[in-house]
Amino acid sequence: MKLLLASASPRRQELLASLNFPFEVVKINCDESYPEDLATKNIAGFVAKTKAKAYKDLKENEILLTSDTIVALENEILLKPKNADEAFDMLKKLSGKTHQVYTSICIKTLDNLITETDCADVTMQIISDDEINYYIEKYKPFDKAGSYGIQEWLGMSKIENINGSYYSIMGLPTHLVYKYLSKYFPVEGFSI
Repeated sequence: MKLLLASASPRRQELLASLNFPFEVVKINCDESYPEDLATKNIAGFVAKTKAKAYKDLKENEILLTSDTIVALENEILLKPKNADEAFDMLKKLSGKTHQVYTSICIKTLDNLITETDCADVTMQIISDDEINYYIEKYKPFDKAGSYGIQEWLGMSKIENINGSYYSIMGLPTHLVYKYLSKYFPVEGFSI
């Protein structure tokens, strides 16, 4: 079997490689919008499934993995910021509050489509305007839902509590990926 990862995210690629699954990166271009009345907890799964369905070149011996992450604060969805002002506004909203990070995976074969979502609660300390500006200028978090990466300076300095998977917050629920992919790619050295 051949594993295809449909993600340009270096973080997802790094995490999947760390699980020791060999994979190839493929591109998918699709509309990632979702119905406005969709429950917050279902958005990431809807988008991950949309990405999987948009990939039409899957062969019999291939497995496609797609993923999507959203950040939600009191049911307001914070996607990737378009510019520094939007990033500033998002981080100002997250300052001193607990928000949710929903990350979904979709695993597609020719005869199967599985989608599962993981949720983590993240509590931020108060972030000053100077700290927000420093982070945006130095780390340019424009490719990250909610305008921050947990593995970067802001995550290290301002996240006070996590209830859930660190890796889901980073962009890939590795425990779910392993659960499904280990059936296709047994780990060398022990049997599953």
